[in-house]
Amino acid sequence: MKKCIALLSVLFCFALWPLHAVEEKEGKKALKVDLEDLKKHAPFVFLDCWRCDKDFIRTEITFVNYVRVRQDSDIHVLVTEQRNGAGGREYTMEFIGRRQFEGMGNTVTYNTLPTDTSDIARRKMVENLKKGLFPFLMQTPLAEYLSVAFRQRLKPTSVDDPWNFWVFYVSANGRLDGEESRQYNSIRGNFSANRVTPEWKIRLGINGNFDESNFEYDGETIESKSRRQSASGQVVKSISDHWSVGGWTGWTHNTYSNQDSVFYFAPAIEYNIFPYHESTRRQMRVMYRIGLTYNKYIEETIYDKTQEELLNQTLSVVFEVKEPWGNASASLEGSNYFHDFSKNKVRLNSHVNFRLVRGLSLTASGGYSRIHDQLGLRKGDASIDEVLLRRKELATDYDYNLSLGISYTFGSVYSNVVNPRFGR
Repeated sequence: MKKCIALLSVLFCFALWPLHAVEEKEGKKALKVDLEDLKKHAPFVFLDCWRCDKDFIRTEITFVNYVRVRQDSDIHVLVTEQRNGAGGREYTMEFIGRRQFEGMGNTVTYNTLPTDTSDIARRKMVENLKKGLFPFLMQTPLAEYLSVAFRQRLKPTSVDDPWNFWVFYVSANGRLDGEESRQYNSIRGNFSANRVTPEWKIRLGINGNFDESNFEYDGETIESKSRRQSASGQVVKSISDHWSVGGWTGWTHNTYSNQDSVFYFAPAIEYNIFPYHESTRRQMRVMYRIGLTYNKYIEETIYDKTQEELLNQTLSVVFEVKEPWGNASASLEGSNYFHDFSKNKVRLNSHVNFRLVRGLSLTASGGYSRIHDQLGLRKGDASIDEVLLRRKELATDYDYNLSLGISYTFGSVYSNVVNPRFGR
C-alpha cells in the first residue's frame, strides 16, 4: 500500500511539472516587463561635471535616466572640485531637485588622494553619486529595489525619448591673425548626427576646413592655401555580447594629400574577446575591414594616375584595460591594396600609465608606422615653401612618436583642507 501511495505521488508531481514550468516562465516574463516599465518612472538626471567618465557612470548606475540638458532633468548634479592640501582633489556634489523633486537637495563631499589612479577616482565618484541619489530614489517606485547594489540592470533605452536617441551637433568658427609681414586666416565648420543604443550605433558627419597664410619676404609674397572637406557615415549593429558588424562610407577632398574627390565604402566585422558591457574596464577588439575606394587626384601622381579604383583590406587589434594599478592600451593595424601587396602600411600605438609604488607613477606612449601605400603623391619635386608650409605630402617610409614621463608625490595624505586664498 505504501509503495502504491509513493508511486501515485511521483506521477502526480510529473503531471503538475508542465504547469509549474509555464507559471515560472510567465512569472519571469512579467518581471521583465515590470522592470522595463519601472525604468520609465526613474528620475531624469543631468550630470554637470567636467572630469567625469560618463560612460563608466552610465554603466555602473543604470537605475536612473540621463539627459543632456538641465531643463529636462528631475535632479541636477553639479560637480565642482578644488585641489586639497595633499595634492589630491576635493569634490563637492550638489544634488538639486527639480520638477517632481522641487525643494529637495543635498550635498556630498569627498576627497581623492594624489596617489589614486583614474580607476580608483571614478569608482569613488560612482559610490558618492549613489549616496547622493538615494534620498531622491526613496521617493519613487524604485525604492522597493534599492539595496547596497541595485538588484537589476536596466536597459538605457527603456525610457520614451521623443528624439529617438538622436543627438545633433553644429559648430562653426573663424580665426584671423597677423602682423606686418604675415597674415593667417581660417574657417572651420562641423555638423554631426549620432544615435547610440545597445543595438545600434549610427554616426553621420560633415566637416570643412579652409586655411590661408600670406608671407611677405624680401619683397616677395608667398601664399599658402589648404582645404579639406569630408562627409562620412558609420553604422554598427550589435549581434551578441562579443560580435558586431557594420561599415563606413564617405567622401573626402584634401589639397594636402592631392585628393580632389575620394569616395569609399568599407564593410567590417569585429570580435571583442571580453563582453562589450565590460568595455569601460577592459577591451580586446579584433576587426577586419575590406574597402572599395575611388580616387580622383588634383595632380598626376608618381604612378602616372589621375584617377583609379582600389580595393584594400585592414586588420586591427586593440587592447585597453583600466585597473587600480593604472591603465594601458595598445593597438596594431595592418592594411594593403589587393592589386599590389607591396603597397601596405603597418601601425603600432601604445600607452601606459603605471603606478610603480605608492606615489610614484610612470607614463609612456609611442607609435610607429611602416608606410608603403602613398599612392596619391604628386609627380615632380616640391618647392621649399611647399615643404616648409606643408602644402604637399612628401614620400616617407616611416613615422614615429614617443613620450615618457614620471611623477612622484609624498608627504601627508590626510590633509584634506581646501584653502583658495590668493588662488589655488
